[in-house]
Amino acid sequence: MICPYLSLADFIAPKDSGIIDYIGGFAVTTGIGIEEIINKYEIEHDDYSIIMVKALADRLAEAFAEKMHELVRKEYWGYSKEENLDNAALVREEYPGIRPAPGYPAQPDHTEKKVLFDLLDAENNTGITLTENYAMYPASSVSGLYISHPESRYFNIGKIDRDQVKDYANKKRNEHRRNRKMANTRIGI
Repeated sequence: MICPYLSLADFIAPKDSGIIDYIGGFAVTTGIGIEEIINKYEIEHDDYSIIMVKALADRLAEAFAEKMHELVRKEYWGYSKEENLDNAALVREEYPGIRPAPGYPAQPDHTEKKVLFDLLDAENNTGITLTENYAMYPASSVSGLYISHPESRYFNIGKIDRDQVKDYANKKRNEHRRNRKMANTRIGI
């Protein structure tokens, strides 16, 4: 089976195409204030409650991101107004469009979160900050893109060669070594 080489850009109309198209960004969190709750349980040595609070906050953040994606599909952009999916269909992602995120297989470069956060002014609008390694704080946060193309789908970038890392570094105007470090798990040589 031959797999095509895909890019997220394949699902966005070029500016000069004359096609009206959109790409959206989002950053949501359910972790603001969670430290106080966790600290209370740490004092009580209640590890189970700590795990449950963190797990619940993580699941709520994902649910929030999923709800926002549904609102984009059905109301804000309205490209799937008649969508009426049950939970099983939602889990199978039978809706049109995707919400890829930096650090995941279709967009493995975590440094792209900085671009997204700058565009969204995410720190001021949500209270979410990025660490020096691009992890989100609070941890119960989700960020990414909204892409509405009817044929968009999730995919893995796969292994890349050193010349591709160098080309990517040149395009990002970053040091080759830094990008190589970020991409070292993807170099296939």
